[in-house]
Amino acid sequence: MEPAGLILFSSALFIAAASPGPGIAAIVARVLGRGPKGAVALSAGIVLGDLVWLTFAVLGLAALAQTFHGVFLAVKYAGAVYLLYLAYKLWTAPATARDVVAEGKSEHPAKLLLGGLALTLGNPKAIVFYLALLPTFLDLTRITVLGYLELALATMAVLSVVFGGYIVLAARARRLFTRPGAIRILNRITGTVMAGAAAAVAAR
Repeated sequence: MEPAGLILFSSALFIAAASPGPGIAAIVARVLGRGPKGAVALSAGIVLGDLVWLTFAVLGLAALAQTFHGVFLAVKYAGAVYLLYLAYKLWTAPATARDVVAEGKSEHPAKLLLGGLALTLGNPKAIVFYLALLPTFLDLTRITVLGYLELALATMAVLSVVFGGYIVLAARARRLFTRPGAIRILNRITGTVMAGAAAAVAAR
């Protein structure tokens, strides 16, 4: 596809992805509460969800998405429940200095990836961007297979930069907390943020 179109898409996606939303809240809370290791798998799931919505948009399957509204509604609530589960884990995490250094027992990467996928498939922010906004600045009817692959690669690159930046910043902030009391407060705050993200996903 035309370089100008690819740059426009990448710029719009960067702005949309970098703005706070349920996905960013989940990633940051995960890193602050449990360290950066699991955040990579969670981020990968979110990226995969974005690719699903991109595919729907390029193939003109917005109507199909409306037809299977009940399925996506179930996925949305599944994502919200998963976020609540992570919020509970953060809220009840041990407040010890060792917890800051060690990553502790972490969830299986596949579970985190599926959680990120469910979160994005039910995230109204992603749905609006790909199914409503994307067709306004790209002629999706003229996207070739090569053009789709370019958009997919751009999506993965942009989201990797955005999520990677948030992970690095959150990991650095996490190192500032070394006292048990401070760790307990951090766990409670991040758990609350995660629960808030779950509520935002479920309410929209």
